[in-house]
Amino acid sequence: MIHSRIVILGLSVTSSWGNGHATTYRGLVRELVRRGHDVTFLERDVPWYASNRDMSSPPWGTTILYGSVQELRDRYTKLIREADLVVLGSYVPDGIEVGHWVCSTAHGVTAFYDIDTPVTLAALANGTCAYLSSALIPRFDLYLSFTGGPTLARLERHYGARRARAFYCSFDPAAYCPEAVDVQWDLGYMGTYCPTRQPGVEQLLLGAARVAPSQRFVLAGPGYPDTMAVTDNVTVIHNVPATGHRAFYNAQRFTLNLTRADMIRAGYSPSVRLFEAAACAVPIISDYWDGLETFFTIGTDILIASSPLDTLRHLALPDEERISIGRRARRRVLAEHTAEHRAIELEQHVDEVRANKALASSYRSRREQGSRIATQ
Repeated sequence: MIHSRIVILGLSVTSSWGNGHATTYRGLVRELVRRGHDVTFLERDVPWYASNRDMSSPPWGTTILYGSVQELRDRYTKLIREADLVVLGSYVPDGIEVGHWVCSTAHGVTAFYDIDTPVTLAALANGTCAYLSSALIPRFDLYLSFTGGPTLARLERHYGARRARAFYCSFDPAAYCPEAVDVQWDLGYMGTYCPTRQPGVEQLLLGAARVAPSQRFVLAGPGYPDTMAVTDNVTVIHNVPATGHRAFYNAQRFTLNLTRADMIRAGYSPSVRLFEAAACAVPIISDYWDGLETFFTIGTDILIASSPLDTLRHLALPDEERISIGRRARRRVLAEHTAEHRAIELEQHVDEVRANKALASSYRSRREQGSRIATQ
């Protein structure tokens, strides 16, 4: 993929508050720019991110805030039409209207980037998806999915996606790495409150804390109810900005990874936080889902827990073994899951689309030429 003009319409790149989209987009945009592409990021200006921006002016590419779909049409039609690649992300406000406009306007390759694939498919099934419709999916040249495995075939066969490709989350090696900080907690978890993840929080973190009052735990993220029963050995932090994630992970002996129910059912759905924690070489205790072993070797790179006693058994591992598990996980994600890996994969996917379009165009041209000869 040669130097290209790329436009991304995503949920947010300026604010990581309560979402995993911003850090993903930041890494991808940075690496695309570093590889010579001209990238513009269009973000809807909404009050909940406006008041919680931790990177109001990203130093890579061009970031533009817009106020409405009408403003997109009035000011950025030429930008979309002339781009070599236009990517629309999940959860973009008025995403269905924006998607149809993009597919009708763009002359280059179009892609839908689903950072929430199982949630999207569940919402499509019950008719509540506000940012994507079944009719819109076949219009995109590419469906880039945070979820791999059997979901990709489902997208193509059931929803008519032209090319569904796994496009997993990633991390920035410069931002996530081991750091010499004082260890404050034996186990921590960071994630926005989610009803389907809460049983894991209750069992694997709060439950373990109740059984082991001498050990220290931390729960970080917005949205947790004030009525949640928390013991004295649990610290609650309402938000950790992206700039503080590395220090937060490194201040834990172990970190906990929990997965939403939709993601567990789909499998093959690693989270941004999973790769970020691994990059910091902090050993991970995780719930289990199909496909996890394609990202980490269970028992060697990552530990699995399904009860408070499982958690405490892992916390009792000798320091030498604990450190080795973290280091192996870090080597794995450095080799496969950096933002640079994703930028290269995106280039390859776009090249595939272009090659197929060129082949189809050549075939049509030969067929039309043959028809003209036959009628002469």
